[in-house]
Amino acid sequence: MNRSSLPRFIAVGVLALGALVTAAVPSSASARPAPAGTIVDGPAESVLSVRGAGPYRIGARLPALQKAGLISWVAPPQKCDVVHTGVTGDWSGKLILAFRAGRLVEVGTATVPPRSPRGASVGMGWAELEDIYGSRGRLIHNSEGEQAYVVRIGSRVELYTGHPIREGAGYFQAGPANFVLKNFKGKPVC
Repeated sequence: MNRSSLPRFIAVGVLALGALVTAAVPSSASARPAPAGTIVDGPAESVLSVRGAGPYRIGARLPALQKAGLISWVAPPQKCDVVHTGVTGDWSGKLILAFRAGRLVEVGTATVPPRSPRGASVGMGWAELEDIYGSRGRLIHNSEGEQAYVVRIGSRVELYTGHPIREGAGYFQAGPANFVLKNFKGKPVC
């Protein structure tokens, strides 16, 4: 694990703990993925896309989300004026946000839901992601040999990074490629 992934590792742990707590509460939402090619939308479906999730839209300003009561905690700033935050409400325990210079640049999760608009989620194997996305996505590696599955949508990406103890996606994040991909590859995001 590289130095830059330590805050994300801690954030994933926080999300996992939130998932354990919320797993005890029955949910009316289906746990099955949508069939390949199906576009799902709406708050009941808990969709995370390159645009964001729920009220957490890429490009949103941190102070505005705080004023609206949508941010639960803010971690100390890292290099390049990047801060990670937790969220409130229905998304609490499901999302971690990353802001650069006060603007939302990444929405990530280690839980199911949310799912992508195509029905992909954490817990799926690389082959399942390839079945869903076909030629739109591909497997990539960073300099440390960590594997991920990336789907480019314009200037933004959905990125599914590995799980520490099994094959497949353990973390699902979306945002501008110049932040999300650079961060995965260990390159400066300034």
